[in-house]
Amino acid sequence: MRLILAALLLLALPGGALAQSTPAEQTMVRTVATEHDRHIALLETLVNQNSGTLNLPGVRLVGDRVRAELEPLGFTVRWVDMAETGRAGHLIATHEGPGRNVLLIGHLDTVFEADNPFQRFERTGMRATGPGVGDDKGGVVVIIAALRAMQAAGTLEDANVTVFLTGDEERIGAPLAIARRDLIEAGRTAAFALEFENLAVEDEADFGTIARRSSSNWTLTTTGRTGHSSGVFNDALGYGAIYELARILDGFRRELPEPNLTYNVGVVAGGTPAAIDAEGFNVTASGKTNIVASTAIARGDLRTLTREQDQRVRARMQAIVAENLPRTDAELVFGEGGYPPMAPSEGNRALLARLNAVNRDLGLPEMAEYDPARRGAADSGFVAGDVDTLGGLGMAGGNAHADGEWVDLDSLVRQAQRAAVLISRLSNGATSASD
Repeated sequence: MRLILAALLLLALPGGALAQSTPAEQTMVRTVATEHDRHIALLETLVNQNSGTLNLPGVRLVGDRVRAELEPLGFTVRWVDMAETGRAGHLIATHEGPGRNVLLIGHLDTVFEADNPFQRFERTGMRATGPGVGDDKGGVVVIIAALRAMQAAGTLEDANVTVFLTGDEERIGAPLAIARRDLIEAGRTAAFALEFENLAVEDEADFGTIARRSSSNWTLTTTGRTGHSSGVFNDALGYGAIYELARILDGFRRELPEPNLTYNVGVVAGGTPAAIDAEGFNVTASGKTNIVASTAIARGDLRTLTREQDQRVRARMQAIVAENLPRTDAELVFGEGGYPPMAPSEGNRALLARLNAVNRDLGLPEMAEYDPARRGAADSGFVAGDVDTLGGLGMAGGNAHADGEWVDLDSLVRQAQRAAVLISRLSNGATSASD
């Protein structure tokens, strides 16, 4: 049955699809197709092991399963414990060779903790659902399938590859400087970085990810004089904390808009008193209609495309905050964590061009750039300032971070084939099959 499936997958490629590829690349294509069932089974195994970010033993178990795949391929695998950040740790696998270093980025954790009812892999035809099936266990399996194909073709022997799988991508540990220390260092020593989050697909067309926006949090706290509501707006009491909060948020809405910028408000509370918990998720407030509010709190996020945009928008937000209504005060604090942007660059576009050369030689459609405003943040943002980076090389799917998360199992084949050829060419310096 497996051989029949492999033949069907190869026949699905356009006529003469492999004519422009080398014999080694043809072997990679065939190997990925032949091993499709194997990798679906591996995906099922990984998904059925819960690895919510805070399930530290579960994250380690997924790491152990991936180690068992990589060590037989000649990788030296180590586990970097992250107990000091409150997280399980990261898996780093290295395959040293004379070629240029290619950094492959994914993550072991999911947003689905052990108490979430959505826990099992289920398959209907070529569609599979399960917690983290695409984000990012599908991406991890694409990496493994590509590397196995490279070994079968002999291109892995001289390749210089680093696999970096974080254990806290969905909820980064603190302090951030420690949580992403090793990933940042890996980016600084790499020649190229490839990130294996979900493939962007629209109207049945695959897209390349050359940019992602940042993701950071902010907390706004306003205070005012409290007293009987009959005195609101006068010189003694002023406007109170809630009016000051409303002024600032409306100022953000009116004055900040620009391309590739969003600034959501996720939670608000105000009264006498009002408070927010240490995690920044739960707010409490009480008050009466005839009492001017003493405190108001809002918490939200900020997403920008470049570091320059991020700094400029933060400065403008602080300026709006500083224009206080009478008898009020306000403080805007940006969180220490968060993801930096993966800004668009000519180097990233050149990587997409290299991928499109692979697509042409394999008879696959070329991939246009995907709108970064439609993508979430990812670990690739931590390395993109130091190395040319291409993202979205994982499986195609949808409903990420929600019950019913799904993937197209057929996409595993073309993504692993693309990745195997691209990694081989990047590491050995080839730009096309004729090099």
